[in-house]
Amino acid sequence: MTDLPEGLNIELPSDPALATAVLEIEVHAATSGWDQKSRLYALVDTRRLVDSEPGLAASMGLDDSAQDGSFTAIEQDDLPPGQQLERVLEEIVWPPTVVGCAAVVERLVLPPDVDAEIPDDPGEAARFAAEHPLRQEVRIVAGATRAGATYSALRLRAHDDDQSVVDGTELVPGLLQLLLSTFDDITLDEELS
Repeated sequence: MTDLPEGLNIELPSDPALATAVLEIEVHAATSGWDQKSRLYALVDTRRLVDSEPGLAASMGLDDSAQDGSFTAIEQDDLPPGQQLERVLEEIVWPPTVVGCAAVVERLVLPPDVDAEIPDDPGEAARFAAEHPLRQEVRIVAGATRAGATYSALRLRAHDDDQSVVDGTELVPGLLQLLLSTFDDITLDEELS
């Protein structure tokens, strides 16, 4: 392992396959442009998909040479009309064959120095953000695995080029926590006892 220069802080992914999947989804989302609906993806083990669903894998361009340890992203159906992705994630529990998940959302962000000015009411806060002169539009792609790894990529509309994408393991902790919670294997019987 090469020693890094003192003071250099590089955030390396704990799961390179997840990082690769998130960055591939980000590139895919970028080709659709802005003002897109939120999207949700199941991440499955590519080798397992090739072995268990050869017809589906072939239609996706996957074959026996699929890399071990890589993930294939499978876009889920559209979110229910009028529901925020965050609310949908609170209700999802993935089956064991899904080893990870990823979400794509577009949001308005404000600089931290205006946090104290944001109204408490969610509707008023949304209006405040939409009208604020320092607002930025951002596309977030966040992913998590059943094993607890996380990764995210962010693209600002004002800097809409591949070289300006920011990525790392802890960029959107709230969304990442929601994605991780979809792997809680608590059954209703366990909750009631």
